[in-house]
Amino acid sequence: MLNQLVKRCRPLPADATLLVLGAGFSGSRIASLARALGTRVITTNRLTDDSDPETALCFDSQLGRLPSPEQLRGVTHLVSTIAPERDGQDPVLRCLGTQLLDMPLQWVGYLSTTGVYGDRQGQWVSEMDPAAPTQERSKRRLGCEQAWLSTGLPVQILRLPGIYGPGRSPFQAIRRGEIRPIDNPGHVFSRVHVEDIAGACLHLIDRAASGLRPTLVNVCDDLPAEPAQVQQHAAELLGLSLPQSRPYADAVDSMSAMARSFWAEHRRVSNRLLCEELGYQLLHPDFRNGIRDCWEQENLNPQGGPAARAA
Repeated sequence: MLNQLVKRCRPLPADATLLVLGAGFSGSRIASLARALGTRVITTNRLTDDSDPETALCFDSQLGRLPSPEQLRGVTHLVSTIAPERDGQDPVLRCLGTQLLDMPLQWVGYLSTTGVYGDRQGQWVSEMDPAAPTQERSKRRLGCEQAWLSTGLPVQILRLPGIYGPGRSPFQAIRRGEIRPIDNPGHVFSRVHVEDIAGACLHLIDRAASGLRPTLVNVCDDLPAEPAQVQQHAAELLGLSLPQSRPYADAVDSMSAMARSFWAEHRRVSNRLLCEELGYQLLHPDFRNGIRDCWEQENLNPQGGPAARAA
């Protein structure tokens, strides 16, 4: 919940301006938290927001619709959530790279993926392990990481696993009867609640100001788990039963190419650097806590969610 994060996070300096490039699922949470802490925030999206033309700007690299230097004047901190282009280029650096070099940036965060570690057969990986991506999309992400780091800007790479949160949870698919669990024992994945992405960003900005800015940081929860475990927990909260699980070997032939690529890799991602060395306290340390939060924020709790409790 935003109010809990506000209590945990320190605000940026009074004269700071945060630019969030790509105010989608994660970017909008980062922007909301920073604003709640009193920071001036500028966001971009492909479409302009006429209700707030000064702080909600258009950035569409394909159409060449870019924010002007005047619109970005005074930006001191930046987060980019924007994915690589098909050819592997980073659209922000391609379109705004020269402009960024002229800005008084104190911290730059690039949201990447733990997919750059590749398949580790369920073994633990940390920031000390070399990247070894096997999926093309992860190779493009690694290329963009390297491009950002080569700019000379004060860049910190945040590597994220599967992202979930209110509005991106299993509940609606379970209620529609669209989920049939897959039985693949030991095939686990790491994940992170979107609120902890926002909290970690603000925490890392604060740590960087104190001189602690490791180049790479994994942002994930404490408990890698099988997808079926997460789905089962969500179904129990709804008071519903899931269909009988299918063995992976029986399900793989009917999967989409994207789904097969998802199941082709698995690893346990360590958050030791973020939580133990840099001191971030997770709001949602495991999927049970995080899925329950989604259940409440999506108003699926028959006893009443956050709105009912507030009343």
